Formats: sequence, structure tokens, C-alpha cells
Amino acid sequence: MKRRDLIKLGAAAAAGLYLNPLLARANFFNPEQRGLFTPSWDSLSKYQVPDWFRDAKFGMWAHWGPQCEPESGDWYARGMYQEGSWQYKSHIDNYGHPSEFGFKDVINVWKADKWDPEELVSLYKKAGAKYFMAMANHHDNLDLWDSTHQPNWNSVQMGPKKDIIAGWEKAARKADLPFALSVHAAHAWSWFEPSQRADKNGPLAGIPYDGNLTVEDGEGTWWEGVDPQELYAQNHELSEDSYDDGKIHSQWNWGNGVTPPSKEYCKKFYNRTIELIDKFNPDLLYFDDTALPLWPVSNVGLEIAAYLYNKSLDKDGNPQAVVTGKILDEEQRKALVWDIEKGQSNEIEPLPWQTDTCIGSWHYDKGIYRDKRYKSAKQVIHSLIDVVSKNGNLMLNIPVKGDGSIDELERAIVEEIGEWMRLNGASIYGTRPWKIFGEGPQQESAAALTAQGFNEGKGKPFTSQDFRFVTKGKKLYATVMSWPESGNVLIKSLASDAAYRNKPIKKVKLVSTGKKLKFQQTAAGLEVYFPQEKPAVSYANALEIS
Repeated sequence: MKRRDLIKLGAAAAAGLYLNPLLARANFFNPEQRGLFTPSWDSLSKYQVPDWFRDAKFGMWAHWGPQCEPESGDWYARGMYQEGSWQYKSHIDNYGHPSEFGFKDVINVWKADKWDPEELVSLYKKAGAKYFMAMANHHDNLDLWDSTHQPNWNSVQMGPKKDIIAGWEKAARKADLPFALSVHAAHAWSWFEPSQRADKNGPLAGIPYDGNLTVEDGEGTWWEGVDPQELYAQNHELSEDSYDDGKIHSQWNWGNGVTPPSKEYCKKFYNRTIELIDKFNPDLLYFDDTALPLWPVSNVGLEIAAYLYNKSLDKDGNPQAVVTGKILDEEQRKALVWDIEKGQSNEIEPLPWQTDTCIGSWHYDKGIYRDKRYKSAKQVIHSLIDVVSKNGNLMLNIPVKGDGSIDELERAIVEEIGEWMRLNGASIYGTRPWKIFGEGPQQESAAALTAQGFNEGKGKPFTSQDFRFVTKGKKLYATVMSWPESGNVLIKSLASDAAYRNKPIKKVKLVSTGKKLKFQQTAAGLEVYFPQEKPAVSYANALEIS
């Protein structure tokens, strides 16, 4: 078939780039952009995390793009091409066969007609968020701004015909929140490979999906004159075991048989991301990659990080921007903020880090809404307290519907989080880890991290016997992770002869109400007596101890 033949011809040329490994590591770094940092791990390891990030503790994220339009969950643009998957079946039911109506066509019907960025960012700020993050692109490769280097496949030219990132940035700056951007598009090269497939069964068996299309195939269509390969980036051979849908996870770091990305692909990603930085001056740049995007087959991630750090230097020469990465070794954690997806460390980390999680699916899923399977505000708050006690921040995604709105269940959760934060925020913002992060039975059941995280919710539920500690100045905060129905708690780590404190405790106050509480400190621990009346949200109760 014509388009398949073109794919094969292009693949041979792409493969030839990698006869010389130096081509893969081509340096796109402009000498005029150099400053304190250069694109090497050694140079980036001199980075120091800015105080604004360490103090903020809690951010909120709109992980929103065209994959939210079908409202069928995360990785839709890949799943819709996996024959027999629930997303494939849903796609056929709603849109038709992926040889005829592909993801490019989903983009075309995405209109975002109820999107009000100012209202949403204002809601998140009221909920206690101290920074806001918007998704700039996902593995689906559509840029959500007026992208010079993705000139056809961006949200200004396609779909909603809106500069999504410009709208989010304006709202965040108006709310006086640091503005963060998440960039995921480095993996479109391998992630979109299922779009090259065809059904193996049924009446359309053997007819290629639209990931094989080229500009010549567009005559007489709505996308006439536009090259689908600029979106799908599939002008290459399939990776090893590409038909094993789970294999991509072991190829995420560009090894284990993945077809290497071309030099042109790497350069295009670099140009898109540098333009994003120059246009929107993000305070934080999140990468959904092992270490940095396209590492280790290309240096572009190092170059982007160095560029952003240099661009953000304050008058004293200290970088004010943050770059996050996943699955970092000890040296890389000095250069970037370690991001743990849907999970958290089980100890105090020596360097600041971040958990990213969501209350539902990463992309909006109407099934989660229908079945009321969102995380509760209680679960979010418990995660936040635990993360902060271990020197981390929490970035929380509230899935946005295709039309740009959030549903009433999500809004209620956000508002409840805000209620707790208004009462107890003093025990979160601006704090630092104590000598130990906490005590109690919950941590004894905590699960180890797997891959980039994913140990979230695998331990026992928190109880009134679980405590988490942080400090701020001379104050110690101990949060009781449930309301003690017995009327009192015993904090063993604060016993009169404990090694962690060398001064007697003089006052204990319930942060949410400001009420001083009766207590006694003995060799058994600090026993604190709670009032009969509970505060409005009592599933986590911060104590200020001085």
C-alpha cells in the first residue's frame, strides 16, 4: 500500500543516522545561551532547589489535552489503536474504526468550549495550591500553544483553535501563582507505534490504521495539505516487540530494543521546548521521562535544563526554576528534583522531591465519575502530610473534561481540600523535615517504590496512632492522622527522655481551632487530650508544639 511503502523507505534513512553514535548526541546548545550551567550532569549537579518550591509544598495540575475529549482515561491515543482493548472498542463505538477516524480526527472534534482557566486556577488557589501546572503537550504530540516548530499540529491551528498555555499562564500570573509546565512529547516516536498497526481480525483486518498516513493521502479530506506524520512521527521501523503493548515500559529509557529516534526528531523536540520556555518563562518544567527527555540517546534534555536554569538566575546567580525527572540516580538527584509518580518515599529524603498524583485517571475518565471512584479529600490530605514530612511536595491533578470543565464531584473534593488547608495550612507551608518523619503502624506496612513510583495506597490506612512531624522555626508540628475517639493520643517520640528533644514541652495547640490542649509529658511519651468537639475536617489534626 502506498503509505506503508513510504514508511519503509523513510525508516531506512532514519536507521542510517545511528551508524555513528555521535549523531544521536548532536549538540543543539547555542553558545550564546551559555551561562553558569552547561549541558552536563556534572555542571547541573551544582543546582540548588529554590526556596519558593521548598516552601510551597502543594501544587495543582491540569493534565488536560485532546485525549480528554473521549473521556475514556489515560493513554487514549495509544489504547485506541490496540485491537481488543476497551479504549479500542470505545473508540469504534463513538467514532468509528481507527483506519478511518484516527487520533488526528479526535483532535479535530475537541473544542474546549467550556474552558475558563481563570475560574479553575482561582478555585485551585482557594484550595491551597501554591503553584499551578498545565500540560504543554502529551505523548500524543499536539502542542497546546501557538507552536512555531509544530506549526500545524497545535491547539491554535487544530481543535479548539485556542492558545491553551497562554490562557493558563495568564490565569496563573493573575492569581500570583508560580507557573509550571509539563512536557511529555519526547516519547511520541515509540508511544504512537500502535497507530502503524492494522486489525488482525474482523472485516477490516489488514487495513492500516491512520498512523501510516502521509500528506499525499489527505486530498479531499478536512486535513488536506497537512502531514499526519508531523503528529504521529511514525516514519520509522517498529521497535522490537512493538506488538507487546507492555514492552514500551521497559523501553522508556530508549533502550531494550526501541527504534532510536532520529536526529531531526530530537532537534525538533529541543526547538519546541526552548520556544515554550522563551514564550512562557515557566517556574517549573516537569518531564515525564527517565532522567531527562531522550536521555541517554540525545543530550537535548541536558541542554534544555541548562538553558532554563541559566535563564532563571537571580541577581545573586541562583537559579529560580525547577526541573523534575523520574527514576534518577543519586548524582542526577542533585541536578533535578526527583519526581515520584503515584507514590512516595518511605524516609526523609536529603534533597527536596515531589510526588505527582491524580484523584482519578490522568486524563478524564467518565467511568470513574460514574462509579464515584475518585480519591477522597481525606486520601489527598493524608498523602500531602506524609510527603511533606519526608521533604517532599505534592502535585495533584484534577482531571479536566474534554470541554474544559471539571465535574461536581471533583469540585466538591477540591473545596474540601481547601477547607482543611485553611484550617491547618500553617503545619504545611514553609516547613522542613524534623529529625524523624513520624511514628505509628502505617509506615510499618508501607510498600517499596516500583519503577518511577506506584506504591501509593498500598499500606495500611492511617489511624490516630500515626503521627507525622515537621518544623518551622522553633515550632514543631505533629499531625495526628485521625481523630482520637478515645479522647487522647500518646506520641512516644516526644517522651520526656526521648533523644529527639532536649527541652520540656510547654504548650500544645490544635492548629485548626487555635485551642490550647491539656497534655502531660512522661517517660512513656507526650499524652495530649483532645476536646469533645471535632473541627470541621478532623481526619488529620495538626498540633503546634512549643
